[in-house]
Amino acid sequence: MGNQFAAGKRALALCDVCGLTYKLKELKALIVKTKTTNVMACPDCWSPDQPQLMVGMYPVFDPQALRNPRTDQATGPSGIASSRDLQWGWAPVGGGNSLAGTPNNLVSTTRVGTVTINAI
Repeated sequence: MGNQFAAGKRALALCDVCGLTYKLKELKALIVKTKTTNVMACPDCWSPDQPQLMVGMYPVFDPQALRNPRTDQATGPSGIASSRDLQWGWAPVGGGNSLAGTPNNLVSTTRVGTVTINAI
């Protein structure tokens, strides 16, 4: 038994998205979330399946914690671990409270420039 459909060499069809006439063979089905829809689109309107719509469809194993972590042994000039050296940036810059033992090593650096306007 042969094919049940005609070859459609000269068949024309309308794009379901923009409504313009194209050859039937040029139209492609739109795919949404890995499912083929019955919407036929021309090459200009057709777009591949959007990967962002597939979030949650596939299991993702992305561990964040470390097994058997170790503390930082590097020490800074103050004798404490340099990665744990705190810098508080309040009131208005620095503002560390020396009574509470918080360091105030933040330094503000500014520069003022000039703006010129060329009159025409």
